[in-house]
Amino acid sequence: MVDSQYYLPNDIGVSALECGEAFRLLSPQEKMYAHYLSRAAWYGGLAVLLQTSPESVDIFVLLQKIFRRQAPAELEKVATAAGLSSEDYQAFLVYAAGLYANMGNYKSFGDTKFIPNLPKFKALVWASQAFQEQSTEMEALWNSCSCLLYSLEDRQKQLGLGDKGITTYFSGNCCLEDAEVAQKFLDSKVSWFHIQSDQCSLLCFLQSVVTIWTFFLSCESCCGNYSFEDKEFIVRRGDYAPLMEKVCSYLQQAEVYAANENQKKMIEEYRRSFTLGSIEAHKEGSRYWIKDKGPIVESYIGFIESYRDPFGSRGEFEGFVAVVNKAMSERFAKLVSSAEVLLPELPWPREFEKDKFLKPDFTSLDVLTFAGSGIPAGINIPNYDDIRQSEGFKNVSLGNVLAVAYSTKKEKLTFLEEADKDLFLKWKSPSFEVQVGLHELLGHGSGKLFVEDDKGKFNFDQSKVINPETGELVSSWYRGSETWDSKFSTIASSYEECRAECVGLYLCLNKQVLSIFGHEGQDAMDVVYVNWLSMVRAGLLGLEFYTPESKSWRQAHMQARFVILRVLLEAGEGLVGLEEVTGQDGKPDARITVDRSKIPTVGKDAINSFLRKLQVYKATADVEGGRALYDKYSTVSDSGAHNFLRLRETVLLRKEARKMFVQANTRVNGDNVELVEYEGNAAGLIRSFTERFQDDADQLEADLLHWSVCNKIK
Repeated sequence: MVDSQYYLPNDIGVSALECGEAFRLLSPQEKMYAHYLSRAAWYGGLAVLLQTSPESVDIFVLLQKIFRRQAPAELEKVATAAGLSSEDYQAFLVYAAGLYANMGNYKSFGDTKFIPNLPKFKALVWASQAFQEQSTEMEALWNSCSCLLYSLEDRQKQLGLGDKGITTYFSGNCCLEDAEVAQKFLDSKVSWFHIQSDQCSLLCFLQSVVTIWTFFLSCESCCGNYSFEDKEFIVRRGDYAPLMEKVCSYLQQAEVYAANENQKKMIEEYRRSFTLGSIEAHKEGSRYWIKDKGPIVESYIGFIESYRDPFGSRGEFEGFVAVVNKAMSERFAKLVSSAEVLLPELPWPREFEKDKFLKPDFTSLDVLTFAGSGIPAGINIPNYDDIRQSEGFKNVSLGNVLAVAYSTKKEKLTFLEEADKDLFLKWKSPSFEVQVGLHELLGHGSGKLFVEDDKGKFNFDQSKVINPETGELVSSWYRGSETWDSKFSTIASSYEECRAECVGLYLCLNKQVLSIFGHEGQDAMDVVYVNWLSMVRAGLLGLEFYTPESKSWRQAHMQARFVILRVLLEAGEGLVGLEEVTGQDGKPDARITVDRSKIPTVGKDAINSFLRKLQVYKATADVEGGRALYDKYSTVSDSGAHNFLRLRETVLLRKEARKMFVQANTRVNGDNVELVEYEGNAAGLIRSFTERFQDDADQLEADLLHWSVCNKIK
């Protein structure tokens, strides 16, 4: 029998992201701007299908063809006639919704494959109107993806590099050694790449509209043939060209409705970036984006987060468009104003903090559009270290996501004492709001990187700065084009998320912070307690995202939270308790406890020491020290005080599936833009995607299939 972690349950939570009120308050110009930015984001988001797995595009097109001809309600009658039970049909809808929500057949949060929980998928395809109209094409589509649709061979169970999983960031014959050499080569270049190997050479593909190498100034072109460390590199343009062309077209239309010059310049640079595959153009667009202070319609777009690249460097496409929530944004503005007072509270010497805190925008937004593989609760961008260090960044909290993402029913609340459950449900959202604010602003926004540039100039005094962990002068730093991601590679994302989470835990003890969010007295103490309790519970839940067979983690945030759980358990003195028990159903269970009286003492001291180490290793580019520390606490074994491998089985037994979100669409009707909203269920999510890509649907599907084939044969 197949492990349930590879199915999406029929009762999976599906929620609509409410943004109607915020959208209606926009001016006609702002609505047009939001509409065209959203179109650009959604078409770019289709690139994630190509970035996820070889079969994702084929499954997507198969589903689109089915649902474009028959809506879910109409198709249900066909399913019944084809012999599917109501449970089978619901499983089909859930699988389709999951494919859309994750932009592929691997979970965006955890990178685990999910397969249909029904045996009669083929029967439904054959009975569909799409098959009656295009039987040859539909049969070919089914044949191209049906084997991988259900396959759970060990390597195909999760995303990964080489024998650890499936990836389309690298070709199947690339190994870790290839990735390491490619990264060294790419550090000398400035573009987004997709790596392929043909045994004799490594081919690097830039995501761009342009598919030829010539007619560009040398500063814009790094295409050509190169020799590097006894390997041949061939750099070409044109990956995802039809999608990038769509993105550029819609960005050009959005530019007409831009509110100011910064927005216009930002869009111009984004278009240049997607046209040429130029990361320098994207960085320039990001600079204009930072300068665009307090926009009513906020957005960002590009190949951003590197979580799903097995080597931790290449970005996955995402684009979001959201509207400011003014009431909540006022709280975040107060937090920004207090940042310079709060930063010195962090447990590292002044020399390890940025020379000057560049006050960012920090707004709460209601998401209109978030295209990609998933939707986070908060964002700190851009991810370019050189810009963040010297020019600034923005923080975003996604309010309508926070409102529904982490809600649950008491009976589904696992691993807590009964006495804690009501308190947890009452304060989970308010405490998470505090944690997200601190995580994004003072977590990702804090800390200096010591750098020696190409001209030998240092951004710190190497003759005076002392490493607080050794008591000696700092002896390592970043050189030239080295970045945080390129140096720390496979652990960079999770390590940084852990550092930011620790900042949130540490500073949530500050009364000034709690007051900013409106919490005083006993309420403030409850917020702190639930925040720490949530982190400990999340650390236990994180075991779902560990793969024992490859001894690897599949999700950066959950690995980070498990590491924090280990640190707090190690602190001892009864701060955190973790006990294996038998549940009321007679099955294995677990209970976690936190002694709230020891959070400000034992807990704070433990996070103080660990957080300082994280920052020192990061600042000094000490990969060896940082990796040793992080690997120590990331290890999952059956030895020691807690059998985490056995606890993992309990977590899988008790897990609740992560929610999926239904997002609205917009459409132009004359001079107006209308918001099209959908019901918060699997059928509503499916309808939103079917209607989202109605324009030139046949051509779009043909383009996707073409690039899917190209990916497979490169």
